[in-house]
Amino acid sequence: MKFTVLTLFPQIPQAFFENSIMAKAVEKGIIAYDLVNIRDFATDKHHTCDDSPYGGGAGQLMMTEPLGRALDSVKASRKHVIYVTPSGKQFTQSKALELSRKDELVIVCGRYEGIDQRIIDYYVDDEISIGDYVMSSGEVSATVIIDTVYRLIDGVISSESLDEESYSDGLLEYPQYTRPPVYKDMEVPDVLLSGNHEKIRKWRLKKRLEKTLANRPDLIAQARLKGQLTSEAEQMIEEITNQAGVKLSLKKRKRKSK
Repeated sequence: MKFTVLTLFPQIPQAFFENSIMAKAVEKGIIAYDLVNIRDFATDKHHTCDDSPYGGGAGQLMMTEPLGRALDSVKASRKHVIYVTPSGKQFTQSKALELSRKDELVIVCGRYEGIDQRIIDYYVDDEISIGDYVMSSGEVSATVIIDTVYRLIDGVISSESLDEESYSDGLLEYPQYTRPPVYKDMEVPDVLLSGNHEKIRKWRLKKRLEKTLANRPDLIAQARLKGQLTSEAEQMIEEITNQAGVKLSLKKRKRKSK
């Protein structure tokens, strides 16, 4: 798979491609990349790529012509083009999986107040937001998308590592432990040292459900709609919620007794 990134600051994504697992994937030929500096397509001596927006308002806007020429140089009209923007659709694991099946992604990194709408209308296939907040750097957002997508491609990391990750089947990941067995008087749960794989599987499932119910209960509802929860998981959810109800009642009683 190839990632082509159009940016005013190519040194930001460059560091990502040259380090860690990504660097190994590039070395193996699993991943290819191209960093295109939009300023190279400006025609004035200052390499100007921004201008004031029509209609007034604060800030500057990326100009159409340098960005359009940069997109044309990579034949973007024949490829899948992403523009990272706070006003895009929310990025999800399922979207990452969809994008991982593409041969090439062209990613436009915005700056300032964004880019001219005509560029979006003509070139862009997906407007993607990585969260409900605003960043000054489209490069950082693009790197988030690239990192989420490339690790799903065959050969980058083992398939076993992906099976029980957060969001892989609608739930968050279970707690993990490694050596030493005791740290600051906190012990690794006995079940993980038991060697009983069935007990470990059940413990991990219950912990996934507990964490999802505590941190992202909305994911439980989504998993039910998609039919991702087994009867075993549903039974555990009932046990967890009943237990939580008991704990809550005890807390209320303690407050009243004070």
